[in-house]
Amino acid sequence: MPLAFRTASRALWRSLLPERYRRTHPVVPVVRLSGPIGAVSPLRQGLSLGACAPALERAFTMKEIAAVALVINSPGGSAAQSHLIHRRIRALAAEAKVPVIAFVEDVAASGGYMIACAADEIVADPSSLVGSIGVVSAGFGFQGLLERLGVERRVYTTGPAKAMLDPFRPENPADIARLKDIQSDIQALFTELVRSRRPRLSGDPDDLFSGAVWSGRQGLALGLVDALGDVRGTLRARFGDTVKIQLVEQVRGGLLARLLRRKEPGIEALAALEGAVALLEERAAWARFGL
Repeated sequence: MPLAFRTASRALWRSLLPERYRRTHPVVPVVRLSGPIGAVSPLRQGLSLGACAPALERAFTMKEIAAVALVINSPGGSAAQSHLIHRRIRALAAEAKVPVIAFVEDVAASGGYMIACAADEIVADPSSLVGSIGVVSAGFGFQGLLERLGVERRVYTTGPAKAMLDPFRPENPADIARLKDIQSDIQALFTELVRSRRPRLSGDPDDLFSGAVWSGRQGLALGLVDALGDVRGTLRARFGDTVKIQLVEQVRGGLLARLLRRKEPGIEALAALEGAVALLEERAAWARFGL
């Protein structure tokens, strides 16, 4: 049964009930969207559409909700996953016909800010970091190391661009130009999305879309956020002291989590190694914002 039909049916049924049987406490489900976006490591998934879709579906289909709250704490990551999550939130909000409020904790930057823009209203702490509307590609070059070790790199492809940006070979100007074209295209999409969702933006566009970040208080002046506050205080002010704030839990865990549950032989050592690598990568993502 389509979500819009179920929502309309519930509204009609509630209108037919005597007043004393109707729920008097507004309900606002809360979904936490935390961490780097996309794959954190080969065995450990970060924030993705697959990881958060079940929680989002449950939140938007709960009975008698007044709004849906998103608590966002993400330094960004995969552009594709950020956009997919943004689109799913907008689709669910349109079907359920309820407002969405995003609350920024430490940071909603880059892809994290793209997700926040799926909300009808963004609320941040004065010391939150928001923005970073830009595209980045970072990596390492190891060709000098291979030469010192006496290792020869052998790559065979069916096309000249198939091994683009191979970190074990010298940089190719054509590869860099192609990468910048891709980045420019994604940046254009990101900029258009923010402009469409944040019509009250102010300030120099060259600065707003430069990849810079701002505090929550600065973001309020620039139109990047709508208000300063926190989840509990804002929802109680908006929907009354009797509002029921209900956290919608996410079930997260990829291949490694499944193997750990099955207690596969030797998996503890793999988990320790994988966890250390993932921690370093996550710390690098957060460290860009001094966190």
